[in-house]
Parts: sequence; structure tokens; C-alpha cells
Amino acid sequence: MKNTPFTQKHIDLGAKMAEFAGYNMPISYSGINEEHNTVRNNAGVFDVSHMGEFMLKGEGALDLIQRVTSNDAGKLTAGKAQYSCLPNEQGGIVDDLLVYCIEENKTYMLVVNASNIEKDWNWISKFNTGNVEMHNISDKTGLLAVQGPKAVEYMQQLTDMDIANLKYYTFTKGTFAGIENVVVSATGYTGAGGVEIYFEDKDGAGEKIWNEIFRVGTPGGLKPIGLAARDTLRLEMGFALYGNDIDDTTSPLEAGLGWITKFTKDFTARNILEAQKAAGITRKLVGLEMIDKGIPRHGYKIQNAAGEEIGYITSGTQAPSLGKAIGMAYLRKDAATEGTEVFIMIRDKGVKAQVIKMPFA
Repeated sequence: MKNTPFTQKHIDLGAKMAEFAGYNMPISYSGINEEHNTVRNNAGVFDVSHMGEFMLKGEGALDLIQRVTSNDAGKLTAGKAQYSCLPNEQGGIVDDLLVYCIEENKTYMLVVNASNIEKDWNWISKFNTGNVEMHNISDKTGLLAVQGPKAVEYMQQLTDMDIANLKYYTFTKGTFAGIENVVVSATGYTGAGGVEIYFEDKDGAGEKIWNEIFRVGTPGGLKPIGLAARDTLRLEMGFALYGNDIDDTTSPLEAGLGWITKFTKDFTARNILEAQKAAGITRKLVGLEMIDKGIPRHGYKIQNAAGEEIGYITSGTQAPSLGKAIGMAYLRKDAATEGTEVFIMIRDKGVKAQVIKMPFA
């Protein structure tokens, strides 16, 4: 397993560790519910250094990004970012990602999922016919996500950059905790506010940033948070997780990602997705709330009242902020209307749930 710059920190703090995307990662420290509520009400620090980062440079960089992603990166100016996806040639999703515009038309950073780093690199490289300069900087880039309503208040103490006024999906670059050339962004995955801190992992930068973050935040209640709470936080917001809710077999339109699928430009599988939009999707990613007692889990099948199989669960949990069990599922279009009652098959028994609007929280 690979380590992040903070693996030993997690072990020393007593975190429950496990393999995730090839990395030795902290799953929880004090418990999912406590960590979840810390982020919702105060602030927490996630080590997400396992994520992948690619730098694309040169005159053809924007053209390459436009051809491989579904969103319109041409609208980005320096300091702005966007959520997007890489469609495959069948209209499925190679990965979802963030596109950061460092220098308009010339320099971009792509942030991809840890489990897809090699897959995404090979996919984008296949379309790089214009000699765009590509650098995989994943192994030398550290990334901490400081999330929660008090996160920015704590982090502003460590920089002269105006991060207190960072708008959603923007970023800035400067000195943070005494380390130069740090990117601080507001593209969080928890719905609780906060920032993400990207830095080059050299000369003890990670150690210094970690120590400084906890120096200013610990007196106010800032805590380290594991990946388990990250999952419950994102699920309450209805954010898709690659490998669970979206994958190579799901289209962005089925996943409710039509808003990042722009037919004003040419991109991989545009014709397929345009045809799908015109014909209408046959299934849809929806939110479910349990009516009967039970927790929906990934892969559970779903039936209607007549006993027909109409879909399956992609993600599910007991939501700490809500005190109820929730899930996301692909349902046949005719069953995907808000308020529709369905039956989740848990140990061969139909457990009642209903379709509700996302986000849950």
C-alpha cells in the first residue's frame, strides 16, 4: 500500500486504518457519528492526498480538455474551477473530476479520483494528439480538505490570501502556513463549507501545514476526520461517488448530471448522449428515505408493489445529521417520481422506502 504525507500522523493518533484505492488511509478516529457532526457543526480535517492531480499545459490544453470532458471548460477564467466528467465512447463515465484553470487557455489542473489515476491518465493521453504537455503530479502533491462552518475562520489565520471570501468553485494561490505556492480552493465534497489545500510534498511541507492547521484549530474544536464520515457527509448532500453511484455503465444524464453535460461543444460520446436526451432516459438516480426499519446498502435490489425488479441501491447509510436511513438508487423512470413507495430487498424481505428529493440534508 502507498502512504500519504500524513499516514504516520493517522497511526499515531490511533485512527482505524484500511486500504483505500491502494493507499493506507484513516477510516475513522473517534467514530463516524462524532466525526460527521464535528464537520457539520464545527470543522474537521480530511487527508485526501490519495487523489490524483494532472497538470496540462500549452496552447492545446483547453482544446484537449474540451474534447475529453462533458462540461464547458472554455468558460473558465484563472482562479475558477468546475465539476465535470470524462465520458467514455459508449456514453458512460470514465471518471468524474475537477478542472482548475491556472492560466486561461494555457495551464489547467485536473483532480481525479484516486482509484482512477492510471485509467484517467491513459484515457486523456489517448486523445492528446496536439502535443499538450501533461504531468502526473499525483505522487508529489499533498491535499488536505478542511471542512465545516468554522473551517475558513481557522484557516484564515494561516495566510494573507483572502480565503474568507472565496466563492464556491474558485481558488487562489499563495503562501499558507509559511509554505509557498499553495493552492487553496472552495470545491468541497461535504456541503459543510471550507477549503481544500494543495501543496507540493517536499522539505517537510506536509508536516508543517498539518501542525499549523491543528495549532490554530484545535482550541476551537477542529479534529481529524476519517473517510467513513466523508462518505456519510457526501451522501447527505446527494453527491455521487465514483464506483458506487456512477461508473463506466452509467451516463451523466441518468445520474442527474445533465447540468455538466454541455452540447454546445464537441466531446466524446456527444452524439450518444444527445440521442439519449432526445429519447428520454429509461432510469434515473434518485434519493430514497426508509419508511420501514432497515439500512439500504450498495447492490440491494429494489422492487415495486407488484414484485417487479425496478432498480438497485448505489449508496446507503444511517444519516447522522438526520437520524434516519437514506440511500441513492437507480430506478426505472416510471418509478422515479418523488413520493413513490418502493421495496428494498434486505435479506429477501421487501422493506418499504420512498423516493425523495436530494439533497437529503
